[in-house]
Amino acid sequence: MAGKWTRRAVAVGAVAAGAAVVAGSRLIPMGFVKQWWAERGRPVAMPPKQVDVSNWPDRGVRAAWLGHSTVLLKIDGVTVLTDPVFSEYAGLGIGPITVGVKRLVNTPMILTSLPKIDLIVLSHAHMDHMDVPTLRALESKGTHVVMASSTVDLIRGERYGSVTELGWGRHTQAGAAEVTAFEVSHWGARMRTDTYRGYNGYVIKVNNRQVLFAGDTALTDSFRKLPNNARPELAIFPIGAYNPWIRVHCNPEQAWQMANDARAEMVLPVHHKTFRLSNEPLNEPLERLHTAAGSAVKRIGWTEIGDTFRWS
Repeated sequence: MAGKWTRRAVAVGAVAAGAAVVAGSRLIPMGFVKQWWAERGRPVAMPPKQVDVSNWPDRGVRAAWLGHSTVLLKIDGVTVLTDPVFSEYAGLGIGPITVGVKRLVNTPMILTSLPKIDLIVLSHAHMDHMDVPTLRALESKGTHVVMASSTVDLIRGERYGSVTELGWGRHTQAGAAEVTAFEVSHWGARMRTDTYRGYNGYVIKVNNRQVLFAGDTALTDSFRKLPNNARPELAIFPIGAYNPWIRVHCNPEQAWQMANDARAEMVLPVHHKTFRLSNEPLNEPLERLHTAAGSAVKRIGWTEIGDTFRWS
C-alpha cells in the first residue's frame, strides 16, 4: 500500500499481503490509513446465500464457505471452523474502533447460529485469519483450538477446552479429530517485529476422512509430500490476493497445481471476494481457477459465499 508516511498515535495491524504495521507514534503508511478511512462509510453487501446447517447429518462431510478463509465443516459428526473471522473489519482494535480492511460481503451465517464447534484451526496470526473479537465470542470449554507455534498469547486459551500449538510435522488429537501441521510458503508476523510466529497448513482427519486446509500460501512443493502420505478428499485453498503479492499468495493456477500435487479429489476455493486486499478484480480469481481446471471444473466445490458442499 503505497503513499506518504505520517505519524499517528494509533496502532495498526497487518491485515494481509504486506500491509505495513507499527504502533504508537511510529510511522505507518498513509495509504493504509486512507483505505480504512475511505471504507468506513461503505455499506457491506448481503451475502448471496444463507447457510442452514440444521439438516447436516453426522456421517460424511459437509462444508460451507462463510467468507474469506472461514469454512464451517462437519466431518463424520465433528464440527470444525477454519480461521474464523466474523467481524466487520479485519484489523487492530483501538478503543471502540477497529482499524483495518472492511468486509465487502457479510457472513452468510451469524455467530449465534453456529452449531457447537468442536475444533477451531488457526493457520497463522494475520488479522484477516485470526480475529480476536470472533475468537472471544467462540470461547467454550467444549471447543479445542489448534494453532501455529508461538501464537497462543493472542487468545484467551484458558477459556477453551484445550489449546495446542503445532510446528511443522507435528500432530495432535483434538477430540475425535487428528490434526497434523505442515509447512506452507507464507509468514506469520502479526505486528511486523514478531517474526517468530509460526504459520501452518493442516490435514484434519476424522475416522478415515481427510480434509486439507492450506491456510495462506504461495507456490510451494510442500503439497507433494503431505505428512503420513495424506490423500485428502477435500482441499481448501486460497486463490486471491496475488496481485501484487505473488511472493506470499498463490494465484489460481498455482492453487490448482498444488491441489493436484496433494491428490485432492475436490477443491474448495477461499480467500477472495470478502476483503479488498489486492489489485486483481474481484471475480478474476474464480474465473482463472475455472480456466485452469478445464474439463475437471466439476472438482471445484463452490463459487459463492454461502455455498455448501456435500461429500458422502
